[in-house]
Amino acid sequence: MSALSHLVSIVTLLEGPQTLGRGRRFWSGVILILVAAFAYPLFADGYDVGNNVYFFNWIFMALGLCLIWGYGGSLSFGQTAFFGIAGYAYGVLTINLGDAYGLTLFALIAAGLISAVCAAILGYFLFFGRISGVFLGIVTLSVTLVMERFISQTAGPEWHIGTARLNGFNGMGGMPSLTVPWPGGPIVLLPDVGLYYVTLVLLVFVYLGLRVLVNSRFGNVIVAIRENPERAEMLGYDVRKYQLGTFVIGSSLAGLSGVLYTSWGNYITPASMGMTAASLPIVWVAVGGRSDLTTTLLGTFLVLLVFQALTIYGSQYALVAMGTLLVVTVLLAPNGIVAGVVSLVSKRRVRKRAKSEQVL
Repeated sequence: MSALSHLVSIVTLLEGPQTLGRGRRFWSGVILILVAAFAYPLFADGYDVGNNVYFFNWIFMALGLCLIWGYGGSLSFGQTAFFGIAGYAYGVLTINLGDAYGLTLFALIAAGLISAVCAAILGYFLFFGRISGVFLGIVTLSVTLVMERFISQTAGPEWHIGTARLNGFNGMGGMPSLTVPWPGGPIVLLPDVGLYYVTLVLLVFVYLGLRVLVNSRFGNVIVAIRENPERAEMLGYDVRKYQLGTFVIGSSLAGLSGVLYTSWGNYITPASMGMTAASLPIVWVAVGGRSDLTTTLLGTFLVLLVFQALTIYGSQYALVAMGTLLVVTVLLAPNGIVAGVVSLVSKRRVRKRAKSEQVL
């Protein structure tokens, strides 16, 4: 009975007030999208499947920023710093340990924990030091750029950890892909169907887990802190602890992006922590709608599709287009373009329902 009540509470949290989408119609649409996503590799070629894995990798970072910025109210430019920390940690661990006996999975977990510890250390000084607003953005951006500059100057042979050389601005390469031990022989998750399904399942679990989190007591508190931190503190909540917890969870998701990206491409460079890289997640989340997980997920995927197309067919205009898109979003749809479309559709639906009730 307790297990059943626990399951019911989880289902209730999935449809809580802090997230858009609820009811049979919404979840039926989610199931249809998942069926299409799982069937996609059956009809697509290997390049397109691997390309979608690339998109999925970045969505974890965007969801983490949505939690920190959209729900927690703290604009952070540090996502790519933790992306890089976890990516380089994965590279160092796997190059030194190899890929036998499932050690790449151990490296994935260890690299994620390393990024979480680094986020906890930085977040402690930020939030317990009462740094907020634009100053928090400045500090996190500074940390990101310092990380990028430091890694860029590690080109000499003296810069190594075990047998893993950091290689400076050339980046680290040669690390193995994720490998799953199996009785019939290890399964290497190359950027094709196997890695596609693993990443997709992981993305679904993270999305649903975050929905439960933001609709829980913890999520309600961080939203209250976002709206009025002084009032939340007067009600007895330690604002600093909740902000720190939000920052660590969101930054750990950026670390997960870094590990998955590094294992996908078998390389990572300091450019992944540069100024351009640090600003792009802001665009993704702002365009989708930073105050909701679903709009962030959809918006990030759509913007990544457009950005890649612009990079292929007009590389000199891709970043200009992203900057223009951010300005347009801020001026015309501050709550996000995708979120604005969803809100418009729901309002029209309510009006039609009201008119039909009047006729009756």
